[in-house]
Amino acid sequence: MTAQPMGFDTLQIHAGARPDPATGARQTPIYQTTGYVFRDADHAAALFNLQEVGFIYSRLTNPTVAVLQERIATLEGGAGAICCSSGHAAQIMALFPLMQPGCNVVVSTRLYGGTVTQFSQTIKRFGWSATFVDFDDLAAVEAAIDDNTRAIFCESIANPGGYITDLKAIAGVADKAGLPLIVDNTSATPYLCRPIEHGATLVVHSTTKYLTGNGTVTGGCIVDSGKFDWSASDKFPSLSAPEPAYHGLKFHETFGPLAYTFHGIAIGLRDLGMTMNPQAAHYTLMGIETLSLRMQRHVENAVTVANWLEKDPRVDFVTYAGLPSSPYYGRVESVCPKGAGALFTFAVKGGYDACIKLVDALEIFSHVANLGDTRSLIIHSASTTHRQLTEEQQKAAGAAPNVVRLSIGIEDSADLIADLDQALAKATA
Repeated sequence: MTAQPMGFDTLQIHAGARPDPATGARQTPIYQTTGYVFRDADHAAALFNLQEVGFIYSRLTNPTVAVLQERIATLEGGAGAICCSSGHAAQIMALFPLMQPGCNVVVSTRLYGGTVTQFSQTIKRFGWSATFVDFDDLAAVEAAIDDNTRAIFCESIANPGGYITDLKAIAGVADKAGLPLIVDNTSATPYLCRPIEHGATLVVHSTTKYLTGNGTVTGGCIVDSGKFDWSASDKFPSLSAPEPAYHGLKFHETFGPLAYTFHGIAIGLRDLGMTMNPQAAHYTLMGIETLSLRMQRHVENAVTVANWLEKDPRVDFVTYAGLPSSPYYGRVESVCPKGAGALFTFAVKGGYDACIKLVDALEIFSHVANLGDTRSLIIHSASTTHRQLTEEQQKAAGAAPNVVRLSIGIEDSADLIADLDQALAKATA
């Protein structure tokens, strides 16, 4: 009898999880421990030589975190995953095996403001650099690639404007250049979009957001497709060349499709220490169990609220890709067939000052520097998350001074509209 492939709703509950062998506990326990007892000296040596898979120290691996890694990798259709302490940590971890001093990454201009700062400023301290390009201009993306480029980076549904990237087109550019494509899938989640199916090499998440869904813990994850040939050129010596710390072991030659995953744990977590704690993994596992149900409601509410806002005379424009008026509406069916997410912006007539008044007048929407919560959230990006950027950068990122970002939750949509209505009345009076 051929095993029937499990559906998403089943996998989001069961992938990676098994009854606890010691107690029979059905829910994955929180293994709140730093170390693990080795069977004997040979067992310890085999673990440290990467000759055997197991638990050594919780900076590297932990049973609770391991279940989460397997679950996210399964939902994304990847070969393996590495969980870490935050979404920002995941981005540095994703680049770490690929980059050397003097190397660059070609990135979309439509990125979260913190990511823009990380890529335009912070990575310079490693001797890395980023070239920002409008990813709707494929010729410009190709032109930005040079001999020192080591990756291409974008978001599937961009924060804050809800812009949808043509992933297959960008993957084609990456393939032609022999480069890995890294896609931040935080805003979409694997329920709405699976970037690996569109040609992505790596997928990163801030698990803080929709995957956890309850605003309790921070976390990040990198999912490896297992499909990239790290030995096809000499551009990725960390994965293809002998590793001195492991007696000359070559990660790609030894571990094949799991080379990047093993490197992320054995080198990345070992040396960078951006570890996810087991309690955070536990909260995220519980959140993922209801991911599909929440995303369906998020999208349903977002469509309703965005349509109402677009018709309101106090609003200049709405950026939601799920609206037929959006220039990216045509990409929804191919990139995010289950919906355009629940993150978008709208411009308030009256500009910066009206936006501030709007934020202060809302009662149900929370003024929070987060997204993907069950609660509806709002932020004025130009004065907060994108404050460090120039006005030109803010506009390029979809966070102009007259714009606010909404993360639509799973409340009653009529209540959300009523709250926006009364706040807009005060903001534009």
